[in-house]
Amino acid sequence: MASLLSDELPDELLPYSGRLSERFYEIRRKVASFILEVIVPNRKIYAQQRAELCAKEKHPLHAPQPPVLKELQAEAKKRGLWNFFLPEVCGLTVLEYSPIAEMLGAFPLANISMNCSAPDTGNMEVLEKYGTPEQKEKWLEPLLNAEIRSCFAMTEPGVASSDATNICTRIDEDGDDYIVNGHKWYISGAVRPECKIAILLGKTRFDGPIHTQQSMILVPMDTPGVNILRPLAVFGHEHDHAEIIFDNVRVPKENMILGPGRGFEIAQGRLGPGRIHHCMRSIGVAEMALEAMVYRAQNRHAFGSVVSRKDTIRQIVANARIEITKCRQLTYLAAVMADEKGFKAARKYIAMIKYAVPKMALDVVDEAIQVHGAHGVSQDSRLSDLYTSLRTLRVADGPDIVHLNTIAKIEINRTPSPLAIAVSGVNENIKKYGKFEHVKNIAFPSDKSDKKQTARL
Repeated sequence: MASLLSDELPDELLPYSGRLSERFYEIRRKVASFILEVIVPNRKIYAQQRAELCAKEKHPLHAPQPPVLKELQAEAKKRGLWNFFLPEVCGLTVLEYSPIAEMLGAFPLANISMNCSAPDTGNMEVLEKYGTPEQKEKWLEPLLNAEIRSCFAMTEPGVASSDATNICTRIDEDGDDYIVNGHKWYISGAVRPECKIAILLGKTRFDGPIHTQQSMILVPMDTPGVNILRPLAVFGHEHDHAEIIFDNVRVPKENMILGPGRGFEIAQGRLGPGRIHHCMRSIGVAEMALEAMVYRAQNRHAFGSVVSRKDTIRQIVANARIEITKCRQLTYLAAVMADEKGFKAARKYIAMIKYAVPKMALDVVDEAIQVHGAHGVSQDSRLSDLYTSLRTLRVADGPDIVHLNTIAKIEINRTPSPLAIAVSGVNENIKKYGKFEHVKNIAFPSDKSDKKQTARL
C-alpha cells in the first residue's frame, strides 16, 4: 500500500484514476514535498516557540502565533500552495482535493501554513461567494493574506443549536444600522488575539417561513458590546472556544451578507465542501494514529514477546485498517457525487461520512491509546489531544443523531420497490377472515398499501 506522502497513487484512489487530472498529481507531489521538506523539520521549532510565547502571557490562549509560522507561510506562498481550499485557487475537483485534505489532517501545521484552517476557510468561502466588493476588500483580503483570523458565531447555550432554526440572537434594524443582541458559546477561534471579525448567525425576524428568518452579518470583534466572557474548556482543559455576549452591538447595514433572511441559503453553501474536507482531515488523523499504534506495538515487549506478535493487537490493527479504508472510500463517493450532481444530491452521503468518519477516527485513536498504555494519555504523546479534538468534532459538526436522521429520512421517503414488497410479504389470512375491519386505520396492510402493492405486482 502506498503511504500518505509517497509518489505512488494510494490504492483507494485507483478506481477514480480516470477522474484525476495532471494538475492533481502535480499538486499532490508539491504538498507532499512541502510537508517532508519544510513542515516536518520545523515542527519542533514551532512547538518550542509556542511554549515560550505562552509562558509570557497571563493566559496561554492570549499568546500570538510563533514567528516561525510566518516563515512557513511565506514558503507555502513561494511554492504556490496558498489558500488551497478555494477551488478557484487550487483548480481541483472536490474528489481531487480530498486526498490533499487528508494530508493536511495528518500534518495540521501544514494546514495552517497553507492558510487552510477552519473556521477561516468556511468564512472566506462565504465572503468569496456572497460578499459585496466592499466586504471582500475590508475582510476577505486580510483573511486571504493571513493578516487576521475570524470566527463563526452560531451556537447558543440557551437553545438546542443543533436545530439551527432555534437560534434566537436578535438582529434588529435601527436606521442605517443593525443592533445585535445575543449569547453565543463554543465560538472556535474567538479567543485568539488574531481574531478580528465574526460572521454571526441570528434572526432579523421571528415570524414568517421558518427558513427565511435567519441572517448572517459581519461583526468586528472590537465593536463595543462584544464581550468575551471566558474561554471554554473541552474535557476540563481550556481551548480557544469563547463564550460571548453581544449586548446592543451596533454594526452598519452594509455588514449584512447577501441580505436579510438569507442565512440558511448561505449556510448550505458554506457547509458543502467543508464537510468533506473535515472528514478527510479526520481520516488523516486516524491514519497517523494507526501508524503510531503499529510503531508502538513493534517496539514494546510484554509477556514474553514483542507486542505486535499478540493476536489481540493484530486484530486491533486489522480492524483499524478496514474501518479507515471503508470510511475513505465512502468519503470519496460523497466527493464524486458532489462533483457530478452537486452538494444537494450528495447530502445523504455527506451525512453518512459526518457520522461514520469522526466515530471511526475516534475509535482508532482510542485503540492506539490502549496499545500505548499510560504513555498514550500523557503529555509526551499527541494521542490524547487527537482524542479530545475528534470527540469534540462529533458535536461541533452536528451531533451524530442529526446526521443519522438525515440519512433515515431520505431512506424512509423512498418509494418501496415491488421486490421489497414481495420480500416483506403479506399474511393473506388477515384479509380472508376480516377480524381487523373495525381498525382499518391501523391494520396492516391497509387498503391504501394493498392497492399500491397490487398495482406494482
